Amino acid sequence: MPDVIVDLFNNLVFIFERLNWLAVIDILLVTIIIFIVLRLVRETQAVALLRGVIILIALIALLSNLEVLPAFSWLVRTTLPALLLAIPVIFAPEIRRALERLGRVGPILNGVGQSTGRYSDIEETIESVVGACARLASRKHGALIVMQRYDSLQDFIETGVRMEADVSTELLLQIFYPNTPLHDGAVIISGGYIVAAACVLPLSASGVLSRSPERQFGLRHRAALGISEVTDAVAVIVSEETGSISVVHGGRMIRRLDPERLENILLALFRSFQSSTGLRGFIQKWFPESSQENKEEK
Repeated sequence: MPDVIVDLFNNLVFIFERLNWLAVIDILLVTIIIFIVLRLVRETQAVALLRGVIILIALIALLSNLEVLPAFSWLVRTTLPALLLAIPVIFAPEIRRALERLGRVGPILNGVGQSTGRYSDIEETIESVVGACARLASRKHGALIVMQRYDSLQDFIETGVRMEADVSTELLLQIFYPNTPLHDGAVIISGGYIVAAACVLPLSASGVLSRSPERQFGLRHRAALGISEVTDAVAVIVSEETGSISVVHGGRMIRRLDPERLENILLALFRSFQSSTGLRGFIQKWFPESSQENKEEK
């Protein structure tokens, strides 16, 4: 045992003696890349897959170095390239989502985003949305309202019925009245306008809802999580079963909201959106825990 400790100490001394500023930069770059990858796959099904791949690679590296198992070592060395080629296929959805998020970093760093109007207009829009949600919740009428921020929702707008109408409580109540032609699907709001209704959104496959102890969630909640996972939009849901109000942003859901708290959260989200340009916006995009909406959740 002492010999092992001495060898370990000598190896550490050997490494630190040859450490220079280029090596430090190299280590930092690798660390940042690993950190970003872990952030991208957090709270998705890819976490379990990534854990399995790491364990498999560790076992393969350990067993392939055992000289007492030459046949197994040969098999591992032969099949390892095929396993590496299979990784992009296994992680295809997560890789696509990661590239989309990296592509959305450019406009933020440049301070250019899709404008949603002046903050006073946003306040009026939020007031109308909150008023509609309060009345829909009291009647137990289901609703799904998506509010655009930086990321374009054009692909999802095209799946619905174009409206281009001013946001008002009365119009939202009419849209989500049961059995009307537009009550199924989502309403998308951008720049103070209801751009489209009855829009089809992607369903979440992260498994977050299935891990909830109550599991009182339907397609509206899955769609709200789905759109928040692929864009930075804010989704508000009114449950048809319970009448409870929830808000979703960045793949996270805040539930059982009263109208006052819903308004505070939406104002905080869009206040941070108005100021999220340049480096500050980049930090908020990659470190959402530090933003105001998570303080509201606590």
